[in-house]
Amino acid sequence: MFYLVRSPWWLKRLYPGRVWDMRSSVNTIYLSFDDGPEPTITPFVLDELAKYGAKATFFCIGNNVVQHPELFSRILDEGHAVGNHSFDHLNGWKTKDAIYVDNVLKAKRYINSIMFRPPYGKMTHSQQKKLAKLGFKTIMWNVLSGDFDESISPEQCCSNVIDNAASGAVVVFHDSKKASERLSYSLPLVLKHFTEKGYRFDKISF
Repeated sequence: MFYLVRSPWWLKRLYPGRVWDMRSSVNTIYLSFDDGPEPTITPFVLDELAKYGAKATFFCIGNNVVQHPELFSRILDEGHAVGNHSFDHLNGWKTKDAIYVDNVLKAKRYINSIMFRPPYGKMTHSQQKKLAKLGFKTIMWNVLSGDFDESISPEQCCSNVIDNAASGAVVVFHDSKKASERLSYSLPLVLKHFTEKGYRFDKISF
């Protein structure tokens, strides 16, 4: 499985108009979690964040919000931000624009946020423009943990983040069953490492 752990400058140039990192006057890491809420791992994530007073951003699948409204409410109640990750986790490269936009708007009925992250990071320029006209901001990342990759070890997943994240980094984890082994190992260590280095963890907001 090929993917870039750290988003290079040329990728940001190739896809302008998308948010890849954040600016901060203090050392801040922006953790984000895709694909939830999911009852076997999202509570663990929330518990770990609470231990450090950390805030994060959860890009939720609309269908999962419908199935687990109590978890979605807990995310909000604990002061985290939420974003739209479509209703059915659609791959924009394989989906017609009208269907893709409608799916995002369907998710918006349950997720009150202007932030949108394309599933798999895959959406076309025309899909991005259509969503922008509807008021959405496309949020990408500059550090990909790789927790979804079952071929890497939990240790490698942790190293992907610790070795590549710096102040302003938007880091992607996944609160999903598939990622749970690597996430449950990595997240506590990432929180501990950067806290000891004097970093804070904040949510993405616009």
